[in-house]
Amino acid sequence: MSVLKKMVAVALVSLPMVMGATAANAEYPEKAIRWLVPYPAGGGSDFLARSIGDALAKQVGQSVVIENKPGGNTSIAANDVTRAEPDGYTVLSADNGTLVFNPALYKDLSYDPNKELAPVTLLGSFPMILVVNPDSGLNSVKDVIARARDQKNGMNYASAGAGSPHHLAMELFKAELDLNMVHVPYKGASPSLTDVAGGQVPIMMVDLAAGAGFIKGGKVKPLAVANPERLAQLPDVPTFAELGYPGIVAAAQVGLVTTAGTPKETIAALNKDVVAALNQPEVHQRLVDFGIQPVGNTPEEYAALLKSETERWHKLIKELGIRLD
Repeated sequence: MSVLKKMVAVALVSLPMVMGATAANAEYPEKAIRWLVPYPAGGGSDFLARSIGDALAKQVGQSVVIENKPGGNTSIAANDVTRAEPDGYTVLSADNGTLVFNPALYKDLSYDPNKELAPVTLLGSFPMILVVNPDSGLNSVKDVIARARDQKNGMNYASAGAGSPHHLAMELFKAELDLNMVHVPYKGASPSLTDVAGGQVPIMMVDLAAGAGFIKGGKVKPLAVANPERLAQLPDVPTFAELGYPGIVAAAQVGLVTTAGTPKETIAALNKDVVAALNQPEVHQRLVDFGIQPVGNTPEEYAALLKSETERWHKLIKELGIRLD
């Protein structure tokens, strides 16, 4: 065989490997990103996804399609992502209900967040606020404690739904202070807030994104925030720690996850783009104004947070014997 023919033969054999390497090293993203939100449009998670998604689309030059897919206490959307191609083009807004609470609350959960979902970044935190009906006569956390201990059949409290961060925040409050309280679950923060404002239920935990309108309008009264520091939007409302209860720290933590098995390089690229979009000054301020504490950490930092949160909340859920199936 001539030298020329040998060179051609070697080139032809090498071509598939070169093309494969080129494809593997292709710059992400090369097509539209599908972003699932496991709640209806209009809520805090939806606002967070759309605010970042709009900025991300302009930044990377690709469409970011936000798809609301509620149901199954977030499991329907989570299952969709677990079945997707592990290429980083299907992502999910996942809160601590999806990633932390559900595995302890359900005996037969249809997805495994530890094995089937890969952390990308914590997008934002929604600190919980203890609020009461303004005409309830409850003017402090001490008043709530006294009444809950005085009522023989327990004091009712509302939540945005069984297994929600709002529900578990109240269970933490109840456990820390050894109170007799009865859970009244609703389908969403809005109807539960409406009934607290109307006096049907005296108390609940709510995040600022959902409750700002009710708080500013005087329809509900904030008594304490379950956050290490006071909230800038509610400077006169003390933290539970300031009142002597440092163990009451709770928030809805919404992060971004994708399908397990997605290459680390793709997750790193996705993380870099999403965090950059989140940190754009106008996006960051828009989230703060809405009542969200923007974060934007690394996949490793988010994974470590999920691990510590799982240990903390699973212990409480187990001790209280809370089950949803």
